[in-house]
Amino acid sequence: MPISIVIPCYNEENNLKRGVLNEINDFLKTQTFTWEVLICNDESTDNSLKMAQIFSKTHPGFRIINLRHGGKPSAVWGGIQQAKYPLVLFTDMDQSTPLKEIQKLLPFSSQYDIIIGSRGIHREGYSLLRKIGGPVFLSLRRLVFLPNIIDTQCGFKMFKTDIAKKLFPHLQFFRDTSDKKGWRVSAFDVELLFMAQKWGYKTKEVEVVWRNEDTSITKGDADTRYKKESIQMINEIKRVLINNFRGVYDQKSTS
Repeated sequence: MPISIVIPCYNEENNLKRGVLNEINDFLKTQTFTWEVLICNDESTDNSLKMAQIFSKTHPGFRIINLRHGGKPSAVWGGIQQAKYPLVLFTDMDQSTPLKEIQKLLPFSSQYDIIIGSRGIHREGYSLLRKIGGPVFLSLRRLVFLPNIIDTQCGFKMFKTDIAKKLFPHLQFFRDTSDKKGWRVSAFDVELLFMAQKWGYKTKEVEVVWRNEDTSITKGDADTRYKKESIQMINEIKRVLINNFRGVYDQKSTS
């Protein structure tokens, strides 16, 4: 089935220098399915945009979407809105999960509305801080909702495009009108998957290869980012719980 591949991009110069787009292209050109790659630039402050534009000019199927800065959820949504195929996958530029892992997700695309990659419990290349913090977040999140999903945060998720277009506009992330500085990830995946569950969409979790390959040095120190993201995640869990209690995710409220 034809698929749109959305790659959010914020200050990915180092990852681009090591040839991640060539790796993606080399894999895709051997496949029999129809595809497009949407690189969604989130107003990068390094040379990412220029490098991606140069690459796309000589590689058919790659398209640049230049967006106003809004953070990762905004970049992903910007790509989904322009996706032209019935399936959409969003994946990270660093290719910690290589795109070839899509072959593990595609067999489930006719049976499920959403297929998500899972890093499992043991994650190669993580710092000690992340190895300690990860299971804590996992236990907290599974205790309060989504008990059947191990990994909500893996940046490798496939949706039926029409369903993604229904879900994303209702993320609370987009109700925050404050200026967004730096690479804001948030725990939008938690809310997205909870909403999908609430609305009756079928989700399948599939374990994929993952190893931390992010070489970017212009998004901030990795552990500092992790501490900031962890606070965002805890706040997100609290917010989703409150919103659910208030009926925010009832479909009659989102029509």
